Amino acid sequence: MARPPKQRCIRCAPVSDYFKPRGVPLHALDEIALELDELEALRLADLDGHYQTEVALRMGVSRQTIGNILARARHKIADALLNGKALRISSTQQGEAQRPPHPPTGEDLVERAAITGPSPVDLTQVLKAMP
Repeated sequence: MARPPKQRCIRCAPVSDYFKPRGVPLHALDEIALELDELEALRLADLDGHYQTEVALRMGVSRQTIGNILARARHKIADALLNGKALRISSTQQGEAQRPPHPPTGEDLVERAAITGPSPVDLTQVLKAMP
């Protein structure tokens, strides 16, 4: 029997949920789905410049898991860019963070724990319950 999935802290609310080549209708493109945990790992490692160890601590998973997540995400992005595919930011989890109607500010960024199991847990409730 497989281990239950670990909770992953997600603290990004993307403004857009699709990126595609210009001038090509979306229905004519193959699509690649980038999960929220992959996007968060990319944000922390590549955009913010954190080491994988720190990214792992922030997301609440092992360093090896972060390495696997980053490899998957980078492969998907390279495939989309080099092969002219649409990139959809999605989540297989239920209850994903709602995207704000405007570009996110510090107040809009909500900490969530995203898991691949049946019901994600709101991290703010977990943090309030901690001493």
